[in-house]
Amino acid sequence: QVQLVESGGGLVQPGGSLRLSCAAHGSIVSINKLGWFRQAPGKEREFVAAIRWGGVGSDRTYSIEGRFTISRDINKNTVTLQINSLNPEDTAVYYCAAAYDGTEYVYSAIEGYPYWGQGTQVTVSK
Repeated sequence: QVQLVESGGGLVQPGGSLRLSCAAHGSIVSINKLGWFRQAPGKEREFVAAIRWGGVGSDRTYSIEGRFTISRDINKNTVTLQINSLNPEDTAVYYCAAAYDGTEYVYSAIEGYPYWGQGTQVTVSK
């Protein structure tokens, strides 16, 4: 099985930055796609960023905005989401998700990720 653990959430003032981490454990050797999603109160879960890899030098990243940056540390089995210029609309529970890449779902599709973490709360307020 694959277990994902998010960390790094908290209370941040508008304009500040946060760095969220997702640590992967278990049978992860075949995982080649990891995404970040968020869900605000009363809203649907939405895509934030994703990273795909297949070999050395093959990493590809995607994000909804430039202030969201996703990266991978191969040796530590972790994926980081750097968020800059935070605003109150970014307040949500942020989840990381992992999958085996395929052709049925695109990188931003929730249904394409079978493994999910418990989420970490991000609150942007004065």
